[in-house]
Amino acid sequence: MMFSLLLAAALLLGLYVVLYLTVISQPRCKSEAKLHGKTAIVTGANTGIGKAVARDLARRGARVILACRDQQRAEAARQDIVKETGSSQVLLMQLDLGNLQSVRSFAENFLKSESRLDLLINNAGVADRGKTADSFGLNFGVNHLGHFLLTNLLLDKLKASGPSRVVTVSSITYKMGKVDFSCLTTHRDVALGNSDRDAFIKYCHSKLCNILFTYELAKRLQGSDVTCYSLEPGMVNTEISRHGTFFTQVIWTLVGLLFSIDVDSGAQTILHCSLQQGIEHLSGHFFSRCAPLMNMEPKARDDATAKKLWELSETFCGLS
Repeated sequence: MMFSLLLAAALLLGLYVVLYLTVISQPRCKSEAKLHGKTAIVTGANTGIGKAVARDLARRGARVILACRDQQRAEAARQDIVKETGSSQVLLMQLDLGNLQSVRSFAENFLKSESRLDLLINNAGVADRGKTADSFGLNFGVNHLGHFLLTNLLLDKLKASGPSRVVTVSSITYKMGKVDFSCLTTHRDVALGNSDRDAFIKYCHSKLCNILFTYELAKRLQGSDVTCYSLEPGMVNTEISRHGTFFTQVIWTLVGLLFSIDVDSGAQTILHCSLQQGIEHLSGHFFSRCAPLMNMEPKARDDATAKKLWELSETFCGLS
């Protein structure tokens, strides 16, 4: 009996090790690029992988704008990054992606104060219930719509600063997502319901929107010196569910203990898409483990859906 238990435990441990090495753990970004004279925006940079990315960019010499909603937490993160990197070029600017007026104010202030933009990293994300200030579903409004508006307002500056890049953090959970235009036009959300499960499903839908946004953006950027990429960072132990219910936080914590990677590892594919030379021809592609995924599900490469989502997002943001 004891031998059988030990054998089962050994097999489970072996399976976990294989899973960790082949699926969970992330390769490292190999770029040695220096970024002196370059300017980068990182949304949601006060914690998690956003903070890790901002720290890496600061170490490389970039002027890094921490675009964050919570100013107190963001200032603490800024001080940490300055202390760790020795850089004096780490700045904080207010941005609430769940408020389209805040997005417009951020873009206006940035364009007034900064002469260039070389890298826009759309990293911030939520997996929660509720509505934005503009009455959109929270996951759709923050994860997709806020970043959609931000990117469009900064496109001219990105083009003028080229070669430049737009990097949008998505998730492999896009595979469970869909775009329901009827629900979007009627309810300003990607799905109905307000349970923890509904919030997760809406998160998956919003992550598919991130990928379709990047896919369509790449088409519209053809002929410019701006490229764009979406990606999944892996299962990262972050605070994405910190505003969720107690049950949601417990589930995320338990999953994180077994399957998550640290934030520095989770930052690697973001850094790869941001810095690696020679991937310009892959603009619009989705990356995982520092490599493009060429076998995307058809719904993530649907031209009609991507175009319609773009046009509806323009209407929602008052851009059309």
